[in-house]
Amino acid sequence: MDQAELLERCREGDELAWEMLVRQQQGRVCSIAYSYVGEQDEAFDLAQDIFVRLYKSLDTCTDPEKFPAWLTRIARNACIDHLRRRKARPPRQDIPADEMTNLAAETPTPEDEWFRSSRQKMVHRALQQLSEINREIIVLKDIQGLPLEEIAGMLDLPLGTVKSRSSRARIELARTITGMGGGPDGPGPVGAEAAV
Repeated sequence: MDQAELLERCREGDELAWEMLVRQQQGRVCSIAYSYVGEQDEAFDLAQDIFVRLYKSLDTCTDPEKFPAWLTRIARNACIDHLRRRKARPPRQDIPADEMTNLAAETPTPEDEWFRSSRQKMVHRALQQLSEINREIIVLKDIQGLPLEEIAGMLDLPLGTVKSRSSRARIELARTITGMGGGPDGPGPVGAEAAV
């Protein structure tokens, strides 16, 4: 069944179609949530909230080809709302890299592979140390694969600003990874290119 038919059946209340859509997208949603909150259990809870928002908003996604960007926008907004609500309290703890491996789907997804790789674990830990705007740009552009124009719209920034910030974000990520022991002498990636 193609994306358009799946979405239409979900709008009509078909529970099996909804379950199929959730299974299809849970890796992406959990990955986005984890990228923002940095804690596995919290990411799972947040993913549930994202799927509730998704279900309530299905009628607003009229173009199936834009569904991935639309879903990413809903997930991002839910994550930002969640972070605003918890801003008054500090994060509970750092999550050891070896606990970041089993976020979602029963079948391997690209996101599962991303968490399994030791180099990618280092990149993810480095992401948590970036400035908020740089982390968002890396997540949206390099991890979720959104075009710069779409990111500019989401962040309400001019396209030129997003392009320059994207470059700076990758440089900041590379420096952070190098500072964590990555690079030629360490186990992690040499530069920002390894983040994607």
